[in-house]
Amino acid sequence: MKSTGIALLMMLSFAACNNGEEKTNSSSSTDSTSLKADTVAAVPEAPKLAAPFDVVEITHRVKDYDKWRPGFNSDSTARKANGLGELAVCRSIDNPNNVLVALKVSDMEKAKAFAADPRLKDVMEKNGVISKPTMNYFHVIRFKPDSNEKQLVLVTHKVKDFAAWLKVFDGEGSSTRASNGLVDVALSRGIADSNLVHLVFDIKDMAKAKARMKDPALKKLMTDGGVIGTPKFEFYNIAD
Repeated sequence: MKSTGIALLMMLSFAACNNGEEKTNSSSSTDSTSLKADTVAAVPEAPKLAAPFDVVEITHRVKDYDKWRPGFNSDSTARKANGLGELAVCRSIDNPNNVLVALKVSDMEKAKAFAADPRLKDVMEKNGVISKPTMNYFHVIRFKPDSNEKQLVLVTHKVKDFAAWLKVFDGEGSSTRASNGLVDVALSRGIADSNLVHLVFDIKDMAKAKARMKDPALKKLMTDGGVIGTPKFEFYNIAD
């Protein structure tokens, strides 16, 4: 857009300097048009990132995933009625009966009322949920909508100052993370605590990804970014 504006300004200035003079021939006009087209084509395409939105992540353990899933699916109408849209259902790599459900929130008041409704507790128990559900609400500020890997790692930690941490995170760069088998999917902040950072990465190479989580270089980056306490790393498979 900026390059196009500069080209247009140059054309207008040229026309002003030649006010009253003979019009340029067709060859010059063609060259000018070609130059403008080349300039527009040179503008790089912006990365495809979804607009900010809110999510709730629900984690719990079930007796049997294959028996739990049909009951979860059948309750989709109630979720939609309360402004909740399904983003992903994941199963822990270490324990496949530990389930994470990520839902997009269009109405936070309705979503929290739905979560507090005794009806939901009854539905979960009927479907075989055997642990107390944990519900975390996040504001997603970066999201790659075309994520298509089958394995994810979720990284959650607190920071002293989000802006200072983000500068270090961006300084590391997505290419460095990709070289370690990790592809950026989502960057979120806690709704109750905006200094709680929640990251989601596609895993391209599990061995590299796990090695990176233990890498002293990553620990130093987190220290430089002002991470407080021990980061939480969770590995999941995308469920069918």
